[in-house]
Amino acid sequence: MKAVIQRVLNANLKVDGKLISEIEKGYVVFLGVGKGDTKDNADYFIKKIPPLRIFEDENGKINKSIVDVGGEILLVSQFTLFADTSHGNRPSFLEAELPERANELYEYVCDGIAKTGIPVKKGVFGADMKIQQVNDGPFTVIIEK
Repeated sequence: MKAVIQRVLNANLKVDGKLISEIEKGYVVFLGVGKGDTKDNADYFIKKIPPLRIFEDENGKINKSIVDVGGEILLVSQFTLFADTSHGNRPSFLEAELPERANELYEYVCDGIAKTGIPVKKGVFGADMKIQQVNDGPFTVIIEK
């Protein structure tokens, strides 16, 4: 499982021109589920993301979590995080989990983080999504398990 976490001032997600989700200050999290990932992997992300301290405190130090700043999360499933570009010019996605299982673990992570009290907005699994975001910093963190 992999997550790319981007700190944002705001973001929105549309499918077929229709607004599906939007957040203000918080994270856009792109979550990739790999072959063989389990709920144990997902639990790691559920525990790791909420307390992650990547917001500045009053002294300009990176010392506050999304919980501390009252932020929101836009969590988007992204199988392309498992792209293998080692051969040729066309990525292979053989290491990405099959859609049914990937969606199950994606939803599990969404629900798990939401249970911590952070508002979680979602994308539409498997859809052609258009995401607009204003990155803050920019500040991007990658987590793998």
